Amino acid sequence: MAGSTITLRLTIADPVAGVAYSLQDKANMPVEPRVAGDSPISFDVPVTLSDDRRLTGPFVRREGPARRFVYIAIGTSAGQHASEWSRRAKIDIHDIPADLLVQAREGRLLEVVLPGRAKDGGPACATVRPLQAWRAV
Repeated sequence: MAGSTITLRLTIADPVAGVAYSLQDKANMPVEPRVAGDSPISFDVPVTLSDDRRLTGPFVRREGPARRFVYIAIGTSAGQHASEWSRRAKIDIHDIPADLLVQAREGRLLEVVLPGRAKDGGPACATVRPLQAWRAV
């Protein structure tokens, strides 16, 4: 089963209305930008899961030998040129529990719920810690 494709759903619970959010690929380009309203927004991220539980793919970044993460671009970073915001949220994926990765390999989608706002009231950015842990849905 080398190289199974799994899907990770990144859900932003309370995005800043009127601000664009998108996935960001390895070329730092926004993918699937959308402007937030009053509801949560989600991005489904295809990821390759190797037999040794390494996560790779067009949206997966790495730091050092173990850390893997996905960026969500915000405001101008998501292609919204008139936005007052230019941020990125870093979502760690290297720490997804092994039992959930097994479920994902069997076809379950894995979801994490993230905060949408930083302490300054603007979009959450930098390394964003989940509001709710990863779960199979």
